[in-house]
This record gives sequence, structure tokens and C-alpha cells, in this order.
Amino acid sequence: MTDATPPNRCRIVLIAPAGETPADFESRLRQAIAGGDIASLILPAYDRDEAAFQAFAARIVPVAQAAGIAAIIAEDTRIAGRVGADGIHLEYGREELEEAIERHQAKMMVGAGGAKTRDDALELGEARPDYMFFGRFGYDTKPEPHNRNLALGRWWAEMIEIPCIVMAGSDIASVEVVAATGADFVALSSAVFGDGVDPEQAIARANAILDDTAPRFDFRESE
Repeated sequence: MTDATPPNRCRIVLIAPAGETPADFESRLRQAIAGGDIASLILPAYDRDEAAFQAFAARIVPVAQAAGIAAIIAEDTRIAGRVGADGIHLEYGREELEEAIERHQAKMMVGAGGAKTRDDALELGEARPDYMFFGRFGYDTKPEPHNRNLALGRWWAEMIEIPCIVMAGSDIASVEVVAATGADFVALSSAVFGDGVDPEQAIARANAILDDTAPRFDFRESE
């Protein structure tokens, strides 16, 4: 988070895009941070090898943390530990997720993704991850969010206490429809880091939309 008192409504989770050099992404992340409240940042490896991904994470994680943003490493628990990340994001089956939670949750957040159905989500949810993510990294190529992700997020927010993150579309205005599901967090990637986008302006606009339209949480407190 970037404010001393985070807003009591749906907040922003950034997903680092593919194909960024550490220096270029650091610059764009700093611009995004200047735009306002951000809860967390997820760093997927994409096609980087282990050494390249660790170097990328080692440069970006301190930048996020210095701004009060939780830094989450996707899939690689070893790199998460080496760079001092705040969490790990896993798209495993329930058994593997339970094992990771047992080993790591005392030291860092363990979030889950990859569920495509309600049954998938419920099975993963029984492991008690710190959050459930509905969406796929790198697939926010259309202006609007995917209908399946919206439907799963709405159902999850109504039924389950574990916080959820729903992937928005490539249009920053899509944060409104995500927030309307009751999701705790809206994930943004191409809407902030796409070609020709000013990250600072995008984050400022997203927060303004959420301030004006997102439901307030009366009985839940986001992380």
C-alpha cells in the first residue's frame, strides 16, 4: 500500500508484464507508485531462467517494499526467500498448495491461482491460502475483464471469507466492473504497463474510479 491508511474498498494489485528489463520495469513501476494507492505487486517469471528471474526480482522487490507495496513472487519459493519477498503466488493442485502453505505461510503470504471452476476454487480454498486469484497472467488483452473471472470473483466474494483478486481488462475503466463483484483486489497489468500508457496517470485514474464507485467493506478488511 502507498497510503498510511489504505482505503476500505477494492484495491489495486499490479502484475508485472512479460518482456521487461529490470531497469525499464523499475522506471515504470516508480511512475505507477507516484499515481497513488497500490496494495501489492506480483512478479511472474514468464520465460526468464532462474538466474534472470532472481536478478529481476532482486531489483524490483526493494522498490515495491520501500513504497509499502507487498512484493509477491509467482511460483518460485526459493527466489521468494532469497530476495526477501512478502509472499508467493502458486498455481498448484491442492496437495502441493497445502505443502507450500505448511512450509512458508508462517514467514510470508501464500496466494493461490489457476482455478477455472467453482469446484477448483473450493478445493484450493480448503488449503486456506491468503488469497485466491481469478485470471491468467498475460491474458488481459481485451478492454473488458473475462466474464468467467468476474463470475467466479462475485461468487467467491459472496460466499468465502478468504480475499480474492480478479484480473481486470486492458482498459483502466474495467476496474469498476471488477469492484462491483465485491472482490477485495483488482489486478492490473496491460492497463498500466501497456504500450503508450502512462503508468502514473493510469494508477491515478484507477484509484479515482475505485474511490467513486467501489463498494465499501463494512465487515471485511483487505490486507
